[in-house]
Amino acid sequence: MSIAFLKDERKDLIIKQINLHTRVSLTDLASTLNVSEDTIRRDINDLSEEGKLIKIRGGAMSKAYHHSSLIQETYAHLNKKTIAEKALTLLQDGMLILIGGGTTIREFIKMIPADLKATFMTVNPLTAVELLDKPNLEIIMIGGQISRYSQMSVGGEVYQRLSELRVDMCIMGTNAIDAREGLTDSDWETVQAKKAMIRAADKVAVLAISEKMDSVMRMKIADLNQVDYLITELPSDSPQLAPYKMSKTVVL
Repeated sequence: MSIAFLKDERKDLIIKQINLHTRVSLTDLASTLNVSEDTIRRDINDLSEEGKLIKIRGGAMSKAYHHSSLIQETYAHLNKKTIAEKALTLLQDGMLILIGGGTTIREFIKMIPADLKATFMTVNPLTAVELLDKPNLEIIMIGGQISRYSQMSVGGEVYQRLSELRVDMCIMGTNAIDAREGLTDSDWETVQAKKAMIRAADKVAVLAISEKMDSVMRMKIADLNQVDYLITELPSDSPQLAPYKMSKTVVL
């Protein structure tokens, strides 16, 4: 039996979904809340006017992933800081790294040591700008058409350039991860870009708060055995992580 939510309850759930996944489509929100897309659109308009989210084409985005956001606006900030600290242990001078975007990646970039000498490549314009604060990094932006929804460079030329790369490590966030279903997302362009990023890397590290674990979205990116490192805020011996240790994935 479907559950009917009052308007304020709907808005709270919309904010929760957007904070958790950074951005969510009208279609997914309508499906989750069992209402029409027109209803979701009106709710998003209200929440945008209240300054609680940012409208984007086809959905909405967390304020924390806007270029003008403050660090205090980041959802689960302390957990993402813990993840970032763990991820730093993977870095070495001289590495060629392909890096994604998102609020957890933003926390990671802020913590990269100023004296690290490495090359970072990205399809995310905001990530490229944030990396500019690190004086000893070489930064390469893989450009193309920018998706207003995913805020990534997308399209055939981008995927072709990614197919020609071989990097030491790919570091990315995820909207959903499950021990059986692997990495998934609901946006086709995001899925294609992340597939290409994973194929380009010798090692893959996925950064995710534990709330994103055991969740599945509509489109498959990769199986869990394609992920070399899963980094969460949980202790590595947490029972919640046990299913994720069944593959070759190292859980940090």
